[in-house]
Amino acid sequence: MVDNEKAARNKKISHVIMFIVLLVLFFCFVFPFLMVIINVFKTKADITVNPLALIGEHGFTVDNFPNAMQQMNFLPVFGNSVLITCCSTVIAIALASMTAFVIVRNKWKACGLLFSLMVASMVIPFQVLMVPLVSLYGGIFGVLNHRATLIFMHVGFSLSMATFMFHGAIHTNVPIDLEEAADIDGCSRWQTYWKVVFPLLKPTIATVAIIDAMGHWNDYLLPSLVLGRKELYTIPIATQVFYGTYSTDIGLIMAALLLAMLPILILYLFLQRYIVEGVTAGAVKS
Repeated sequence: MVDNEKAARNKKISHVIMFIVLLVLFFCFVFPFLMVIINVFKTKADITVNPLALIGEHGFTVDNFPNAMQQMNFLPVFGNSVLITCCSTVIAIALASMTAFVIVRNKWKACGLLFSLMVASMVIPFQVLMVPLVSLYGGIFGVLNHRATLIFMHVGFSLSMATFMFHGAIHTNVPIDLEEAADIDGCSRWQTYWKVVFPLLKPTIATVAIIDAMGHWNDYLLPSLVLGRKELYTIPIATQVFYGTYSTDIGLIMAALLLAMLPILILYLFLQRYIVEGVTAGAVKS
């Protein structure tokens, strides 16, 4: 009896300690976001004097938002980011899901080799490829400074991970009996995929969508290499206008960062219920 009480007490203590540790880690992760929220409504002087204060000496202000939008030419820049992110994500999902379907349902050696190469390519860092990539597409083909080029590159770099996740989801969550029943009913292979298989991949689609959209939306390095004209800038590139050589307006930067975070944050909140299910479904490799 004493041993049981001691074990229960130790278990309760361990739970309390774990909760405290998780709470501290949560605060560490959320703290930068809270700093943005707090300081975005202050003047530059108030941020410099006391960035941790909830309200600055000059009071509450929303001037940072219109000023930031004006300086970074927000609407065209926002439109570029939305167009590039949406097109890249939709094309990657369509191509990756179809590729995974073909690989899973066909036991050809070529499919196994292709899948192995795609998985192996996931470990290659982008920094290894960026110089030859820009030299090839800029110096030889001359197709830089085009949104379509950036979309093409985004799709290429995200295709392997998306295919890997769809491969696991189709292999574990889509019974082949459904496809055989659709074939008996007279569906073509194309109709079977879009009407039977693809609707069952919603959790994985949502997971791939949020991962790819977040990556494309926040990407700075690749767009900075591909897009050189100001009218083609995306939000991460446009925020560089606030970083001066001798001075930096922190308030405008905070406003720009918050404007950049809101769309992807809303997308995540909308799709979050699918995230865990989709990651689990796509985490199994045959």
